[in-house]
Amino acid sequence: MHASQGRSAGLGLALASAFAFGGSGVAAKPLIEAGLDPLHVVWLRVAGAALVMLPVAWRHRDLLRRKPALLVGFGLLAVAGVQAFYFASISRIPVGVALLIEYLAPALVLGWVRFVQRRPVTRAAALGVVLAVGGLACVVQVWAGLTFDLVGLLLALAAACCQVGYFVLSDQGADEAEQADPLGVIAYGLLIGALVLTVVARPWGMDWALLGGSADMNGNGVPAWLLLGWIVLIATVLAYVTGVVSVRRLSPQVAGVVACLEAVIATVLAWVLLGQHLDAPQIIGGAVVLIGAFIAQSSTPKAAQPEPVASTAAK
Repeated sequence: MHASQGRSAGLGLALASAFAFGGSGVAAKPLIEAGLDPLHVVWLRVAGAALVMLPVAWRHRDLLRRKPALLVGFGLLAVAGVQAFYFASISRIPVGVALLIEYLAPALVLGWVRFVQRRPVTRAAALGVVLAVGGLACVVQVWAGLTFDLVGLLLALAAACCQVGYFVLSDQGADEAEQADPLGVIAYGLLIGALVLTVVARPWGMDWALLGGSADMNGNGVPAWLLLGWIVLIATVLAYVTGVVSVRRLSPQVAGVVACLEAVIATVLAWVLLGQHLDAPQIIGGAVVLIGAFIAQSSTPKAAQPEPVASTAAK
């Protein structure tokens, strides 16, 4: 009963994280169209979230001594790496292609568990990945404007690898007696990510006056600061907190498949808020992603099993 409740709570948190992450693009697009450079939007997102989490970082400053490698890895991979490589890839290949490649991460997580850690994975988890990735291809319409650019594809694959780091590192030490508090890991990860992105984005060249104006959202003027607040508080702070905690309650491979819902949520929000309509293949693809996510999360083993099949991916 307790294990079932833990899985249900983990699934709810994973869904909340997918919703929060999925709303980032809808809020960021009007800011970019208003004149902000995409990398500047990413820097504002991460740096703003780092400031919000600064008191949490101070409270868990012992992590600097106990888990320095974990903090650096989370900041470089889960925060800076995913963002930087993804935005670099979409400058060379279509967004749909880049997004699909990035969300190959659940399959890569299963590969990590199976071949690196030499742990078995369930057929249900593998089937869930196949369905989720296939459905995601329909949601993002990967066939639209497909172009072959080796550098762009490699950048998108690098983003996927960093996404794997997010799920694996989120689960790091979850079964240890003295666990690394997930809030502390997130706080320091955001701080480190912000420092790295400062070098990459060079925000001192940003037009700060744009943040005092408004941005167009489907014909309606929305204050730029309000969109930025959503990106920082909901699409970053809330998204990372619920995402990391969900990995602790589920497993990296299961949470990774559920995270594929981010693309579905992003597409639906773009339909509602930005007027970007969905067609039949996208609707069908969204349903397939939902089915894949359900199958994958149902593969989580009971706590009483001595050799769990879909267990933690990092120890």
